[in-house]
Amino acid sequence: MSRVLIARHAGFCPGVRAATDRLARAVRERSPEERLYTLGHLIHNEDYNLALERAGVRTVTADELSALAAATDGGASARVFIRAHGIPRATKRLLQALTAAHPRFFVEDCTCPFVAKIHRIAEEAEAGEGKAQNLFLCIGSEQHPEVEGFMSCFDGEKRVYADAAALEADMDRIKSSKKRPVMVAQTTQKLTEWKKSQKVLKKYCTNALIFDTICNVTDQRQTEAAQLAAECDGMVVIGGKESSNTAKLYEICRSHCADTIRVTGRADLSLVRPFALAHRKVGLAAGASTPSEIIEEVHKTMSEMENFAELLANSVDKTLNTGDIVSGTIMHVTDTELQLDLGAGVTGYIKAERVTDDPSVKLTEAYKVGDVVEAKVIRVSDIEGVAELDKRRVDSGKNWQKVVAAKEEGTVLEAEVADVVKGGLTVFVFGNRVFIPASQSGVPKDGDLAPLKGTTVKFKVIETKEPGNKAIGSIRVVLREERRAQEEAFWAEIEEGKTYTGAVKSMTSYGAFIDLGGVDGMVHTSELSWKRIKSPADVLAVGDVVTVFVKSFDKEKKRISLGYKTEETNPWFIFTSQYQVGDVVPVKIVSMMPFGAFAEIVDGVDGLIHISQIAMTRIGKPADVLEIGQSVDAKIIEIDNDKQKVSLSIRALLEEVAAAEAAMPEEAVEATDAE
Repeated sequence: MSRVLIARHAGFCPGVRAATDRLARAVRERSPEERLYTLGHLIHNEDYNLALERAGVRTVTADELSALAAATDGGASARVFIRAHGIPRATKRLLQALTAAHPRFFVEDCTCPFVAKIHRIAEEAEAGEGKAQNLFLCIGSEQHPEVEGFMSCFDGEKRVYADAAALEADMDRIKSSKKRPVMVAQTTQKLTEWKKSQKVLKKYCTNALIFDTICNVTDQRQTEAAQLAAECDGMVVIGGKESSNTAKLYEICRSHCADTIRVTGRADLSLVRPFALAHRKVGLAAGASTPSEIIEEVHKTMSEMENFAELLANSVDKTLNTGDIVSGTIMHVTDTELQLDLGAGVTGYIKAERVTDDPSVKLTEAYKVGDVVEAKVIRVSDIEGVAELDKRRVDSGKNWQKVVAAKEEGTVLEAEVADVVKGGLTVFVFGNRVFIPASQSGVPKDGDLAPLKGTTVKFKVIETKEPGNKAIGSIRVVLREERRAQEEAFWAEIEEGKTYTGAVKSMTSYGAFIDLGGVDGMVHTSELSWKRIKSPADVLAVGDVVTVFVKSFDKEKKRISLGYKTEETNPWFIFTSQYQVGDVVPVKIVSMMPFGAFAEIVDGVDGLIHISQIAMTRIGKPADVLEIGQSVDAKIIEIDNDKQKVSLSIRALLEEVAAAEAAMPEEAVEATDAE
């Protein structure tokens, strides 16, 4: 008989699920006067789109939006849903303008978060001088709506390549542009092709900026489909004709299982029936835009072909023996056990502790009814018709080899910290316990490890021991590699005059050290302020976030000299941009000498009021007329830019007042006196 195995991650991905759920809710809750539209097909699935049409949801193009919005001013409101693939920047700006102009026109942005992330990457690569300095590259399908959308967010030089071979063929042109390549991948790109593309770009361009943008669900889906295809003699892949991720799933499955067919859904059920009968074990995978009900219908059609074979098989007595490896279909799931149908009226039970060693795994989240599980028989009760099973014993060998392979290949793994124990941490990966010593945790010596419990960490397996399947991991190794990569990228891009924003890491008597992102630079005390300061602490404090610029650097010695004060903050620059000779300014007396008084004009710039310029009559010393802290008006009578000196005069103002009074008619003076 043929057996049908369904890939766990078949069907809607989280992004598509969120989009379809939002639209389904809108269909249920819409008022009679509201009209619903999708900008292009919400997802690439013919059956789903046909169902939307029947529900009264119309598909529109970007060219129809303006008229659609205008119609809401005197009629029913309209709500437009943006597809999970996203839209071009020009269309997005049009929608923003239309919603602002028409109060009854609404937009629901259902762009997948993974796609929206690439939009942001493109916009950041374009920002500032990026448009002229960066070359934006994509590995994907140039005509795909997702790619068209995020490529529109970069207005500089850009190119799309179908695969690594196309990228390498164009490498001479990429290098000759002398621009920094910024590369992303379509979210549904084949992981193997993406890895090849990264190797190609890194080989020829050491300054390239590469972003891993493949959806993690896509990665899981492709990996799972490949494994399923490898163990089946027939594969059925379900998905829309226009679905890019379904096309890639089909290619992956066909590379592992020669007899692979692709169907769209209900229209192809007649193909599925004979295909299932012709194979012993059939795998079922589905693209991210395939509704669960379509998957279930195809599965049901295939399963119906098994009924006669099942009846025949069940009529023959079967015996189970301790030690047998059996497969069963899950009938019931709780957090304490799995209940399996083993056929011939025999029920199998697997207790939670015999499913996995990882205590963080919840069975109700990891398994569902219909999943096929392979396990080892550890006890049989023919009277009760039940068998106790152990899945760990089957998985342990396979999973341990994955751990060993991860060590040999230097793979970076991710896992949640399950517990903090004496001397370190424990995590579970591939069902195996990995111990991370405190010295390899990345936490300083004698530091508190407790905050790491429950967090997800990246680590590498650095040692494996057999027998016993013991593994030791290291977070520190990954942190060191990430820091090294960060440093290499930093030194590849540094140049004099470039600005950075960083936190003050530490201070000495001669300067402050700034963390520029894994690399430290120093601002000398003389570069912190235009005024004389005794210590960097007069200006900064540890933890302050500041903007600095590179004055000079030495790549070999790994030294960076930074500047903090700028010409715009130079007190003399501020003074000369605001004042000139002849201006009257309010000043504050800050010190006095026998020959005159110094007055502060702006913070950091003082002017001298010579003793002869303090009063109209001769005085013995400045203190006879002025005092420290007094505010007075003074006239700028000289500015020496070379020596950065200013001469002020109070006397000039007094003389101007006296001259004005002398010029007044006698009658006016008398009238003034009378008042």
